[in-house]
Amino acid sequence: MTEQPQSPHDLTDAVAPGLLRRLGAIFYDTLLLTALVFVATAAVTLPFGNPTGDWLLIFQIFLFEIIPLVFFCWFWIRGGQTLGMRAWRLKLVSMEGLPVDWKQALKRHFAAILSLLVFGFGFIWVVFDSDNMAWHDRLSGTRLILTKS
Repeated sequence: MTEQPQSPHDLTDAVAPGLLRRLGAIFYDTLLLTALVFVATAAVTLPFGNPTGDWLLIFQIFLFEIIPLVFFCWFWIRGGQTLGMRAWRLKLVSMEGLPVDWKQALKRHFAAILSLLVFGFGFIWVVFDSDNMAWHDRLSGTRLILTKS
């Protein structure tokens, strides 16, 4: 079965969310990610014990980069919303209003890390940006919009 291409969202009246709504969604998603990290940690450490040496670094990369990357990118390309975004009525689309593809999702993920690494200023930029866009919105060619439900 082939997927039907989705029609673009009409962005003429689209409203970009402010910083507080974005932070609310981030908070929700952080709770979900924390639970996933706990489950992954238990799945590895209960049968095999605590990783040591080189395995410890690999395990930490898995927990704190691979799991979040897969979590966010999978949700973004499968409907444009994580569970936190759905709760706060946010949706991720391309600048043209189309669904996000893997390339854009990966760019957004790594650009969001950059936004966070500079003391979160890339996120705070939403307050100063005339279009309410964060650095990772612009760098990835994506944008968040408010949904009606």
